[in-house]
Amino acid sequence: MASPLIVTLTGQNFEQEVLKSPTPILVDFWASWCGPCKMIAPLLDELAEEYQGRVRIGKVDVDQESNLAAKYGVQAIPTLLLFKNGEVIGQMVGAKGKREIQALMDRALS
Repeated sequence: MASPLIVTLTGQNFEQEVLKSPTPILVDFWASWCGPCKMIAPLLDELAEEYQGRVRIGKVDVDQESNLAAKYGVQAIPTLLLFKNGEVIGQMVGAKGKREIQALMDRALS
């Protein structure tokens, strides 16, 4: 079960939750059938707690929100995009370890 700290992103709330967010947000583009996506989900739950108040985490289901995936050029999942002040400042494709994801999130704090 996903952490209550992780926000589900849709075409309806993406602008408000991501582009207008005063806090940096890491967006996970994923799908329910994606094995590597399932592998990193527990890491994202942990990081959502560890970074609470500093960096938010959101998830986009590419099957339901293909328009958002296309808009940001997502061709493989999982893809993690780090947004700060409405701009993409970092990207990671594929299942990565916790340290690598932390390093990406730390970019938003520097």
